[in-house]
Amino acid sequence: MHQVKFRDSAGVVRTGELDGDEVSFGRQRYDSSEVTMMAPVEPSKIICVGLNYLDHAEETNSEIPERPLLFIKTPNTVAAPGSTVHLPDKDRIDYEAELGVVIGSQCRNVSAEQADEVIAGYTCVNDISNRTDQRVEQNWVRGKAFDNAAPMGPVLATPDELPKDASISLSINGESKQDSTIDNLIFSIPELIQEITAMITLEPGDVISTGTPAGVGPLSGGDKVTVTIEGIGTLSHDVVAGEFSGPIEHNFMPNL
Repeated sequence: MHQVKFRDSAGVVRTGELDGDEVSFGRQRYDSSEVTMMAPVEPSKIICVGLNYLDHAEETNSEIPERPLLFIKTPNTVAAPGSTVHLPDKDRIDYEAELGVVIGSQCRNVSAEQADEVIAGYTCVNDISNRTDQRVEQNWVRGKAFDNAAPMGPVLATPDELPKDASISLSINGESKQDSTIDNLIFSIPELIQEITAMITLEPGDVISTGTPAGVGPLSGGDKVTVTIEGIGTLSHDVVAGEFSGPIEHNFMPNL
């Protein structure tokens, strides 16, 4: 099942199901073009994982981490599918296609074996990153938590919809930039849930953004971004402002 959150023509927020180009709510049916799609969840926090794909570690010549590298995006970062993201006026802003794991119940100290019990489903995330500030600060607030830095959606896909080796890809203006599969994850989803909940209580709707594969690169104003994950669908959004002004060396930290 693909669950969506949308605003109908009367301005009322609904939660329904998406089937092809049709959105259903109760006995009502809408063409998806007639409603405004919203992010499928409203997380209290997004726990992100850096350097969690083997192919991305290889492209950045980075050592495989001994434990998941974690950072947080705040609720203000969430942007709806189909939205226009305003980029900060910085030298380099990068795209990062990621699989988002949506938590279904309040949980703490969840073992890897119990992880499936707390997963509500999955969604697409673009972990937009401000490299200019990320590379000169330790807490990455400016680098990762600026407004609209986490476009998300278009649906919440139930766990049965996601293949174990689901493909994940990103294109800019129709040109392929990232293309991998989630079986390239260094730390599996159950391992991430166990590691995170050992320290942090997760709430319903919280999202774990599981890391990005190889091919990370810069965004420019006017770009159209599409993130596609097998079993979930395609998250699309535009970006405005902010222009890439030149390469940045990878000698400070890898792109996470």
